[in-house]
Amino acid sequence: ALFMALKEAHGGAPWTTWEAPLRDRQPSALLEARQQYELAIQAQVYRQFLFFRQWEKLRQHAHRLGIQIIGDIPIFVAHDSADVWSHPELFYLDETGRAMVVAGVPPDYFSPTGQLWGNPLYRWRVHAQNGYAWWLERIRAVLKIVDIIRIDHFRGFAGYWEVPGRAKNAIKGRWVKGPGKKFFQAVRAALGDLPIIAEDLGVITPDVVDLRDSFDLPGMRILQFAFGGGPQDPFLPHNYPVNTVVYTGTHDNDTVLGWYKRINPVESDYYRRYLARDGSDVAWDMIRGVWSSVAVFALAPMQDFLSLDNAARMNYPGNPSGNWGWRMQPDALNDFLKSRIKETNFLYARDKDRPAPPKPDYPKKYPGL
Repeated sequence: ALFMALKEAHGGAPWTTWEAPLRDRQPSALLEARQQYELAIQAQVYRQFLFFRQWEKLRQHAHRLGIQIIGDIPIFVAHDSADVWSHPELFYLDETGRAMVVAGVPPDYFSPTGQLWGNPLYRWRVHAQNGYAWWLERIRAVLKIVDIIRIDHFRGFAGYWEVPGRAKNAIKGRWVKGPGKKFFQAVRAALGDLPIIAEDLGVITPDVVDLRDSFDLPGMRILQFAFGGGPQDPFLPHNYPVNTVVYTGTHDNDTVLGWYKRINPVESDYYRRYLARDGSDVAWDMIRGVWSSVAVFALAPMQDFLSLDNAARMNYPGNPSGNWGWRMQPDALNDFLKSRIKETNFLYARDKDRPAPPKPDYPKKYPGL
């Protein structure tokens, strides 16, 4: 609350541009700020109170309906945040608070110049020395508002792409070893086995697979990625391990219909051959492909259930603005759509109310058995 009140007082400017006593959190400056901005601080506290009260009501309503909420923990945090300002010793920062090295990913499917996220990188040795206390508090806080955690950029715990702090893109960087198993051992020792999904997309190396499987964490598959590599492609449903969470696409992808309209003819042809469909109902073809797989969890964005095109895309990775603008119309979830979703859940045994099938009477029907 103090951090947000100070940002408001500084016109939204990042904390690294504040006067040095506040930037460096000198005790006398903080005490004076708490007195000077008392009303603004209380306003922030009140806004947070309203949000968490409303969110808890929503969460309880979801639980009454048998619905669990998945929430992200991005591996990194924003540089201009209360966490980095109040714990600079946990990050690679210079004496003025600026990031010496930042996070990103090398050139990939999404961007030919990589993704320059700009998040300050952790001093993992310092985190280990204090028993990962900051991380444990972060996980506890998230579990107060969601039921299942998806760790975004899970591969960063095995190794992450380090980019110089003043770089203009993520092309020139290097892979640096992450905290690995010691981190998750500390989490398990402190908090027990947690409901965690490992977002293991991107450049996945054997150490990432070993880290995920050592703690029996479900990984992720995206069906949109499946049709460019032939029958051995790991994103094709017949190659999924059971302990997997599969999506038609995530918030970072185009909608299925938007994807289908822009992919090359080789991919679209393989999609039609693989799913034995003609492409006239591509979003629901992909939903059926996901739902019929052996993956323990199957998910699809609402945009795909509604068969919407690129205009409904949620997010463009690497774009700092213009995202998260799509909103579902109040009448979109009609009886036809609900019945279609229910039928799909029933057909592929993903509904919790499906009665158990009758036990087969093998001796009577099949005397040879």
